[in-house]
Amino acid sequence: MNLQINRMDILYLLVPLSVILVFAIGVVFWWALNHRQFEELDDVGQSIIDDKDA
Repeated sequence: MNLQINRMDILYLLVPLSVILVFAIGVVFWWALNHRQFEELDDVGQSIIDDKDA
């Protein structure tokens, strides 16, 4: 059995997978923004420098 696969057939797989991946990344980024994951980023670093336990 000799199966020939057209080189363009892979696009039928890769394009939808790419769209799903971009959508998933967008959903995760949107979730992070809505749950304030990017708020006060400098406070954690500053707390290490201003360590009062030392």
